[in-house]
Amino acid sequence: MESILPYLINGVSVGGQFALIAIGYTLVYGILRLINFAHGDVFMVAGLVMVYTTTAMPFYIALPLVCIATVALGFVIERVAYRPLRTAPRMSLMISAIGVSYLIQNLAFYITGGVAQPVVNPIPWISDNITLFGQSTKRVTLVTPLLTILLVAALVYLINHTKMGMAMRAAARDFETAQLMGIKINSVISMTFVIGSFLAAVGAMLFFTNSPSVTITSGSMPGLKAFVAAVFGGIGSIPGAVVGAFIIGLCEELIKGLGYTTFSDAFTFALLIAVLCVKPTGLFGEKVTDKV
Repeated sequence: MESILPYLINGVSVGGQFALIAIGYTLVYGILRLINFAHGDVFMVAGLVMVYTTTAMPFYIALPLVCIATVALGFVIERVAYRPLRTAPRMSLMISAIGVSYLIQNLAFYITGGVAQPVVNPIPWISDNITLFGQSTKRVTLVTPLLTILLVAALVYLINHTKMGMAMRAAARDFETAQLMGIKINSVISMTFVIGSFLAAVGAMLFFTNSPSVTITSGSMPGLKAFVAAVFGGIGSIPGAVVGAFIIGLCEELIKGLGYTTFSDAFTFALLIAVLCVKPTGLFGEKVTDKV
C-alpha cells in the first residue's frame, strides 16, 4: 500500500487538473454542440504566458496576467473563429476549431523558436516539498484537488443561482427558443468561453508548476485526455466531466504504479471505448430523444 500511495495522491492531483480543462469542453459543447479542439492549445498558451511573466515581474502581478491573457485569447477565438460560422454546418465549425489549434501552435513555434521553455520560477509555496502520509510530494498535489472542488462549486453556484447561469442553462436546453425569449446569446456564449479559458489558465498554472518546461505541444495530450474525461463522464455535464477526470487521473497513475507506464495512455482510451460501448452517453449523460 505504501508503494501505491504516492500514485494515488498524484492521481487525484492530475485528475483535478484534467477536470479544470474538461469543464471548458463540456460548457462549450453544452451550448454550441461544438468540440473546441483549440482548448488544449489555450491551456498551452497559459503555460507559456506563465513562464514569461513569472521571470519578468512579481508573482502577484504575473499570475493575474496569465488569467487575463488566457481569457482574452478564448474570447477572441470565439469572436473571430466561431461566431461568424454559427449558422454554418457543424463540419465548418469543426474545421475552424482544428485550424485555430494549428494556428496557435504555429504562432507559439514562431515565438519560442520551437525550443522548450523551462519553468525556472515555479509558483512559490505550492511548489514546495511537503510530507503527506509519510510520502514526500509537492504541495501542488494537495492544493489542486481542493482548488478544483472550490472552483467547481463556484461554477455550479453561478449556473444555478445567477441570471447569467439561467441564460446558459436556457441556451443549453434550447438554443433557438432562448433567442426568441430575448436572451443575449452572444453574451452567453462569450461568457462560456471566458469561464472555460479561465479554468484552463488555473489548470495550466497548477500543471506546469510541477513540470520542467513548456513546449508548443504541451497542451495536446492534457487537452485530449480532458476531452476523453468529458466524454467519459457525459459531455455537457459538469459533474460528469469532473468525475470522469478524477477517474482517469487515478487510473493512469495506478497503472504507472503497477509498472505499466507504457500503457497508461492506451488504458485511458481503451477505458473510454469500453464505457461508451456500454453507455454511449457517458456516465452522467442524458439520453436525448428526437421528436418527429
